[in-house]
Amino acid sequence: METLEFIIYPDGRVEERVTGVIGASCAEVTAMIEAKLGIVAHRELTSENFAQKQITSQSDLQSDRVSNTENSNFSHW
Repeated sequence: METLEFIIYPDGRVEERVTGVIGASCAEVTAMIEAKLGIVAHRELTSENFAQKQITSQSDLQSDRVSNTENSNFSHW
C-alpha cells in the first residue's frame, strides 16, 4: 500500500515520508507536492527506491513487453 506521511515542525519545515512506492517513481509521486511546498533541503532515499518491480503474473509480463516494444525504435522478435 502506498503511503505519504507529512510531519510539520513548529519552525515550518515539512518532512515527507513515502512508503510502498517501488523504484524511482517515488519522485513522480511527490513532484507536484514538493513544488507547492518549496525548496527541498534534503532527500534521503530508502531501499524501496532501489528495488525493482516484481512481475506477479503472466499478464503483467505480457503488458511489460508490449509497453517496452511500443517505446523502442528497434524490432523485437
